[in-house]
Amino acid sequence: MGELLMAEELPPSFIESARQRLHSEWESVGDLSASNAPQLSLPTEIIDAVARSINSKTKTYRYVLPTQLLAKLVDAELDCRSIQASSGLEKPFDARSLCHDVIVGFDRANNDVLGGSAEPYLNNPLRIPAIIPSERSAQRDKVGFDDLRVALDYAQENPGKVGEMMRAVLLAIQQRLGAVAVVYPVPNRVSIRQVESMLEKFLSERTGGLRLQAVVIALFRQVGVKFRLFADVRSANVNAADAATGSVADLECVDQNGQIVLAVEVKDRQLKLIDTQSKLPAIREKGIGELLFLVQGGIMPKETDAVSHLIQREFITGQNVYVTEFSNFLESCLVLFGEIGRVSLLRQIGDELNQRKADISHRRQWAGLLSET
Repeated sequence: MGELLMAEELPPSFIESARQRLHSEWESVGDLSASNAPQLSLPTEIIDAVARSINSKTKTYRYVLPTQLLAKLVDAELDCRSIQASSGLEKPFDARSLCHDVIVGFDRANNDVLGGSAEPYLNNPLRIPAIIPSERSAQRDKVGFDDLRVALDYAQENPGKVGEMMRAVLLAIQQRLGAVAVVYPVPNRVSIRQVESMLEKFLSERTGGLRLQAVVIALFRQVGVKFRLFADVRSANVNAADAATGSVADLECVDQNGQIVLAVEVKDRQLKLIDTQSKLPAIREKGIGELLFLVQGGIMPKETDAVSHLIQREFITGQNVYVTEFSNFLESCLVLFGEIGRVSLLRQIGDELNQRKADISHRRQWAGLLSET
């Protein structure tokens, strides 16, 4: 690609190669969480400089590393510090066209995670020939500029590390994206079958109960609003033990005085006898008379009789225990909610995913399903 190095703008073939490379790199890290992110063999100061740049107080700076490093991934001969083709560096290029044609679109597709700028390389901080020490004095945010310069100097001196640096950049973007509220295109009207179809697709992937719990919380909040059976729904993180959070169940439906009127356990699997046995002591201790198990797949067949006997025995002592299949409960609620209530439910599911800062993969899929309706 040496013939394009002195061109004012990068040719379409380069832009397309960059777009495809960014897509493949993003796909490789897009579903990683902090707990299973790959270990990077980069100096700590470089990783820190990357993170600070992606989260820079100067919005324009957030676009620099994704743009400059992507260019060097496509053509290793390029000097990744170059902003303008006339920069005077040995292998310069026009970074503006790459950013505006590729990175801006990536930003827009990911909820403006970098800030939503339409033409960041036309802003004052980047009206310079290159990210080099002599341009520092023209920068208002000199500390932020230093982070960019340190990172890009390292990339230029260590071309074999550019791919790893790009992964560090994308992991930092992913982490930033986790705090961004996704916009959900909720339709103006929706049928029962449409809601059921969306939720069936959304819940088809087993996520340790995370998606199901978010849906159930939204469902019970809508029940509370529609029928005024309780004032609020409290819930803990799906992975947190009830004892650690002080909760007696996954969901606590409370009245205006904060008293629990219904405890709900959510199981993204079949119910086992031990599930009911282990939950009852805490329920009794709190004086809660109503306990609902909302499950996927019903009761484990070989334990059906034992669970039924336990429920009957508890009823005699004044404890009401219910086991309901989620899909059946959902359909009944959707009928009673009416059209306005169904639309509100879809909106509340998105709100719950945002409030719980669910992994971006879950929120993206929910937004995607809504856009298809």
